[in-house]
Amino acid sequence: MKISALVFLALATLSIIPAQDLSNGVGDVCSIITSDLFDQMLKHRNDDTCPSKGFYTYDGFIAAARSCNGFGTTGNDDTRKRELAAFFAQTSYITIGGNWQAGNASDGQFAWGYCVVRVGGHHPPPYCTSPDWPCPPSKSYYGRGPVLLTHNYNYGMAGQAIGVDLINNPDLVETDTTTSFKTAIWFWVTPQGGKPSPHDVMTGRWTPSADDISAGRLPGFGLVTNIFSSWACGRGEPVEDHWIGFYKRYCDILGVSYGDNLDCDNQKPYA
Repeated sequence: MKISALVFLALATLSIIPAQDLSNGVGDVCSIITSDLFDQMLKHRNDDTCPSKGFYTYDGFIAAARSCNGFGTTGNDDTRKRELAAFFAQTSYITIGGNWQAGNASDGQFAWGYCVVRVGGHHPPPYCTSPDWPCPPSKSYYGRGPVLLTHNYNYGMAGQAIGVDLINNPDLVETDTTTSFKTAIWFWVTPQGGKPSPHDVMTGRWTPSADDISAGRLPGFGLVTNIFSSWACGRGEPVEDHWIGFYKRYCDILGVSYGDNLDCDNQKPYA
């Protein structure tokens, strides 16, 4: 599975404050994603074949979601559902695992998200690459959580944003479910150098510039894929079918239409 290009570099310039007020927030995420729907969406996350069995809990997700006002609560019900479907689609692709890899996935491969909570093998490199965030001895900053947070500078910025010392306690991203989900939501709602945030794209808060329009970058799920994984875009062929498959499955479960611009086949990739 090619995951290193998905998010590691994209996270380099992110920042956010905890419980950020994104305005127009209504209701609560649990009014859209109930416990039963969460189990249906992430159907095989607790299977024996999933390395993260038992880690990704509904209560952990809801606690993290409530820490960021506006996430999953912005706009009308259809907008909220599409945002949450898009969030789970992108993070499910990053954390996919289980029997699907052998080609015999029960319920299809798009039911196998959230099976991975860490990457790097038994002895991953420390990923201490920035002097701005000094690394304590024996601490490693390999990919963890729904966006596989990587490198000390990302742990430093994410921790600062959510109010947790992740430089000294990076293992929290793979041992504390709420912290893990918070790092993913931090990425989701935060614009990154030259890119809009996925939250703004999926809730209609982002308007493309003339340059964006000429580059084919229009609002929709395809642009979110461009933000996460620009290497997959602009090829004139549907190389991002896996993301779309997850997204369609979650939209169907939530009972909402997919919206426009599902793919990024003809979008100019972000640098």
